[in-house]
Amino acid sequence: MKMTEENNATNSEITMDDVKNLIKKKDEIEEQIKAYYDVLEDQGVGAEEPLVDEEGYPRADVNLYQIRTARHNISCLQNDHKAIMLEIEEALHKLHAREKAKRERDEAEAQAEAMEHQVTLPAPFARVDAVTQGSPASGAGLRVGDEIYEFGSVNTGNFQSLQNIASVVQHSEGKPLRVAVIRSGQLAQMSLTPQRWPGRGLLGCNIVPIHR
Repeated sequence: MKMTEENNATNSEITMDDVKNLIKKKDEIEEQIKAYYDVLEDQGVGAEEPLVDEEGYPRADVNLYQIRTARHNISCLQNDHKAIMLEIEEALHKLHAREKAKRERDEAEAQAEAMEHQVTLPAPFARVDAVTQGSPASGAGLRVGDEIYEFGSVNTGNFQSLQNIASVVQHSEGKPLRVAVIRSGQLAQMSLTPQRWPGRGLLGCNIVPIHR
């Protein structure tokens, strides 16, 4: 029982080098078979041609011992060749099965890792529906469609109305505010400094509340 388990362990750990060694042995067997067929060809007989004359006597025109030896060795080597071909087939099957299992395992691990790192998007409270070119908002990188979940000290938890944002802006003129948004399903952050510019307001963008 112990021997069987050890054999199974050895078989399951077959490598590409093992397969290459088996193929090398197969090639060597094929070369030996060819060499013995060359012996038969030199004698002018094939693998099945009779070695007796018409009267039933051993042929005197050929080396009977050499021919019989060659034929016997060819027969043995062909059996060896058949056996090693089965070994190669089985080894390749196990190798491919193990590679497939490893690939599936790696894919499953990668999927599990991706799920672990998947970010749960926060709930936004406002959306940008207009940004004027050349404004502080435009310069900070704010875009139309950005969904805001943090604007300075205002966040999803304490947001009540747009007056909250207006109050933060008025008290932060010339000071950078951290703005966090959801853009195309991804989180993005920027620094926005409310300040005077040729256009209207301190930001140059229009923000509307998101009603849940």
